[in-house]
Amino acid sequence: MSEVTLYSFRRCPYAMRARMALRYSAVALRIVQVSLKAKPAEMLALSSKGTVPVLDTGAGVIDESLEIMHWALAQHDPDDWRLQGNLPAQQDSAALIEANDRVFKVHLNHYKYAERYPAHSMAFYRSQGEVFLTDLEQRLQGRDALVAGHLSLADFALAPFVRQFAHVDRDWFEQAPYPRVRGWLGSILAAPLFVAIMAR
Repeated sequence: MSEVTLYSFRRCPYAMRARMALRYSAVALRIVQVSLKAKPAEMLALSSKGTVPVLDTGAGVIDESLEIMHWALAQHDPDDWRLQGNLPAQQDSAALIEANDRVFKVHLNHYKYAERYPAHSMAFYRSQGEVFLTDLEQRLQGRDALVAGHLSLADFALAPFVRQFAHVDRDWFEQAPYPRVRGWLGSILAAPLFVAIMAR
């Protein structure tokens, strides 16, 4: 396969998970770092949404991060992130990612930018996000991954968002009652895959 092009922004959690899947799958990749204040015309020509990530495969354009992950894993999936042959785990993974993207992300935005949402306090928005963290904490009881015996799609799709939640108030997160989530997140963030995709 010839080189594909990813339009990305280093700190965007959606772009992070796309970059992880593409690097893991060993796709030949050219990354274009996008300035959100001056988006390149070639990216806007590919996707009118104007948001990262955008992947130009040469055969088509994918502008949803989860779809980029699935595309990458279809090229090469040596550690079985897709949980092939385990339909219940695949369904659990899909539901967990949807809960992250549709619900947790909303609470994360409210918590991170609480001054923009004065209807409630920062602590209130954090408590809403904690419902999701509590679920993750329970899932990690007795294992190191969210839906299977090894790290898979859900772990890498969620980690950038949990990282962002943790960084809003690191002192709070370090003493919050989620030791398994901290360990799980720390192991992913310290792994060569994540370190590589965050290199400047």
